[in-house]
Amino acid sequence: MSVTAAKGFEASGVEAGLKSSGGLDLALVVNRGPLMNAAAVFTSNRALANPIIWSKQVIADGTVSAIVLNSGGANCFTGAQGFQVTHATAEAVGSALDVSSGDVLVCSTGLIGDQLPLDKLLPAVAVAAAALGDHGDEASRAIMTTDSKPKRSIRLGNGYTVGGMAKGAGMLAPGLATMLVVITTDVVLSSAELDIALRSATRVSFDRLDSDGCMSTNDQVSLLASGASEVEPPLDAFTAVLTEVCLDLAEQLQGDAEGASHDIRIEVTGAATEDDAVEVGRSIARNNLFKAAIFGNDPNWGRVLAAIGTTDAAFDPYDVDVSMNGVRVCHEGAPDRPRTDVDLTNRRVDLLVDLKSGTATATILTNDLTHDYVHENSAYSS
Repeated sequence: MSVTAAKGFEASGVEAGLKSSGGLDLALVVNRGPLMNAAAVFTSNRALANPIIWSKQVIADGTVSAIVLNSGGANCFTGAQGFQVTHATAEAVGSALDVSSGDVLVCSTGLIGDQLPLDKLLPAVAVAAAALGDHGDEASRAIMTTDSKPKRSIRLGNGYTVGGMAKGAGMLAPGLATMLVVITTDVVLSSAELDIALRSATRVSFDRLDSDGCMSTNDQVSLLASGASEVEPPLDAFTAVLTEVCLDLAEQLQGDAEGASHDIRIEVTGAATEDDAVEVGRSIARNNLFKAAIFGNDPNWGRVLAAIGTTDAAFDPYDVDVSMNGVRVCHEGAPDRPRTDVDLTNRRVDLLVDLKSGTATATILTNDLTHDYVHENSAYSS
């Protein structure tokens, strides 16, 4: 169900013929109301795909009736023709649903630099509109590219529902949002309130997923509210439920990262500020030497200290503790328990770094660097 779990939403997933491999490749999610409130966050990459340029204009007034998403092509660096394709797709959705094209968000994912074929897109939009129903599962499969499985999440609040779907397996690095995510809810909240909640949730979820340090041109997280539950929850309570959905989806994305054999959870404690904790965690997540060591089941904590020493965070590198899977291997910048005490054969790896400089904490999610990751990204044009 995912995006159709909340009252007031329908979805579909159809085959437009955009992917050479075949299969579902166009999804449509529609808000039937009575409210059409929405919020969205986007990649901070300066190189923006045409759907991002369009969707930023659409979301400006906080009103969204539908969102259409395609895999099989990013529609990025495709010039004026590419923007016309995005515009025409939104117009086709608007015509099929009898809504304004200016209230239709557009998302695309796939190869950068290739034009999307309108002769396939537009007929598929009509098919998707005719197929609308409780088809969130089909929609979640239609947005997959190198994903090995769809990502879905549902949480129940006090009288309301939050459901979401996501795609992403590579180019996972933060920039207000990561990958493509659609979240629906039936609460009665304004667009401004949804924006506050969404930014709070993404800040500690998708923004903290840094699988390979590569930021996409097409990243978008959209939140649509129908108001169909007639429940107006306290904003903090809704934000907590929304954050659970975002964290669940982020962890599913981490678990499906291209070629990964370890999911690494980097918890930084004792930081002077939260920004320091994030900076330190990200320095480890993007350190290829550390990631390669984890791939080899080597608890090489020296690479952790070398990585965090490149940051501007406030701490004494000779007073840092490092633990791996519950084993403290470094105490005050010196060896503690033997590395052989650490078992890294399981997929999950928990790394704890105590900076001893304050009370702030942050957790970053990443993966190891594997032969399969290199092979997949050399064989697949991205």
